[in-house]
Amino acid sequence: MDEALTPVVELRQVRKSFNVGLPTEVEVLHGIDLRLMPGQFSAVMGPSGSGKSTLLNIVGLLDRPTQGQLLIQGQETTAMDDAALTRLRGHTIGFVFQYHHLIGAFSALENVMLPMVGLKGFPDATLEQRALGLLESVGLSPWKDTPAARLSGGQQQRVAVARALAMQPALLLADEPTGNLDSKSADAVFELLRQVNRDHGTAVLFVTHNPDLARRCDTTLMVVDGLMQG
Repeated sequence: MDEALTPVVELRQVRKSFNVGLPTEVEVLHGIDLRLMPGQFSAVMGPSGSGKSTLLNIVGLLDRPTQGQLLIQGQETTAMDDAALTRLRGHTIGFVFQYHHLIGAFSALENVMLPMVGLKGFPDATLEQRALGLLESVGLSPWKDTPAARLSGGQQQRVAVARALAMQPALLLADEPTGNLDSKSADAVFELLRQVNRDHGTAVLFVTHNPDLARRCDTTLMVVDGLMQG
């Protein structure tokens, strides 16, 4: 199968309900179809409560759909057990959240190394060199030994981007990564994601409420009342 023609993510009539079987059961996603190709950079927009976070959790293999199919690089995931989903997520998907989720007492370098150490079980020189390269790519080599808690908000998000790229993922999920930043830092983080997308062909789903940033993406997907538009 030609990887260039295989969607990084494909959702086929995905539905998600909570409290299934209870009087309070509610369906929040109503048959979502989505295809994201290698190298595609797509904004995801929609009002609060529209289902964006639920959709991102399903794409990121953090939650399972109630109905429908989810394929990651052509692999059907809905029948996988938790261990298989964890392996696939670790090797294929990087996450950048609105809050950076760094360990404040760890240095920038140590934070970037964490996903690799978690997979291998111990740090070594090869992992450290890769982490140093990632910090260089986000412009933070001079701060490699600085505890994350002492970095600015923009610097912390750049460390978070570097960490998300540690496993060379095919897909980067960015959930409001600029939401807590001033306009200059937000623009810098967005351009960094764009650079990663261009240089490595990483597919990006970029959740944002900022229409100016959304216009700079390849496509914009609107989620409204649990339905996909666009």
